[in-house]
Amino acid sequence: MPKLFISNSTESTRMFKSDLLEALSKVHYSVPLFIFIPVILFFTWQSLFEGQVGGLAFLSYYAGGLFIWTFTEYFLHRFVFHFTPKGKLMERIHFIFHGVHHDYPNDAKRLVMPPSVSIPLATAFYLLFTVFMTKYVVAAFFAGFITGYLFYDMTHYALHHANFKAGFWKKLKKHHMLHHYAEPDKGYGVSSELWDKLFNSDFSERKHVETK
Repeated sequence: MPKLFISNSTESTRMFKSDLLEALSKVHYSVPLFIFIPVILFFTWQSLFEGQVGGLAFLSYYAGGLFIWTFTEYFLHRFVFHFTPKGKLMERIHFIFHGVHHDYPNDAKRLVMPPSVSIPLATAFYLLFTVFMTKYVVAAFFAGFITGYLFYDMTHYALHHANFKAGFWKKLKKHHMLHHYAEPDKGYGVSSELWDKLFNSDFSERKHVETK
C-alpha cells in the first residue's frame, strides 16, 4: 500500500478560491445540533401528537430509523466517500467530499457535515422515505434517522478530539484511527463497527493486537 499523506496540522487547508465556497466548506461541530435537534423535536411531535401514533409504535419506527441510519452511514462512507476517482475532475470532487479529511484529519472545522451538504441530503432522504411510508410513520422514522446522523457527527468529532477512558469509546476510537492511519480501505463504520463485521471490512485481529 502506498504511503499515506497525513498532516498533523490543526489548521484548515484552503480548498476554494471563492471566499463564499470556502466558508461553506467549514462548520463548527455544534452547528448540526442547532439545525437538527429542532427537526427531531418537530417530527417527534408530529408523529405523537398530530398523528396520534402510539408510544410503542413510535418507538419501533424511531428505532428503525436509527438502525437504517447505521447502514446509511456505512454505505455512504464506503461507496460514496471512498469511491476510486478517475481523472482530474473526479479526483477534485473526491478531495472536496472526503479526501481533505483524510489528508488533514485534525482540521476541527471539517469534521462534521456542513449544512450545505447535510440539509439537502436530509431532505432527499425524507422524500425517499415518504415513497414507502405514510406521513406520521415517516415522521417517527425520520426522527430516529436524524438522531442517528447527529450521533454519528458528534461521535466523529469526539473520536478525533477527545481522550476516552471508557472501554467502548476507546475501542471505537482505535477502530477509526486504524481507518485513518493504517488501512483506509477498511473500518468504514464510525459510530458502529456492526456493518464492517457483517460485510468483511473490519480490521484483522492481528491489526487490533498490534495497536494495543
